[in-house]
Amino acid sequence: MAVSISAVVLLGIITFLLVKKGGLKAAHAVVCTLFGFYLASSSIAPTVSQATTSLVRMIGQIKF
Repeated sequence: MAVSISAVVLLGIITFLLVKKGGLKAAHAVVCTLFGFYLASSSIAPTVSQATTSLVRMIGQIKF
């Protein structure tokens, strides 16, 4: 659960910065957000969740 909240916060910050500094229009951010909500309620949502969890675990295992 903590990973999900962290990912949401991180993606929110990235979106905010892209809107303010990167030239991303607010309408594009809204469309991406709506796409995320529809994707979360689709049949592919468990696959996306598993892939995200696997990616986070892989990144967590990297030794610096």
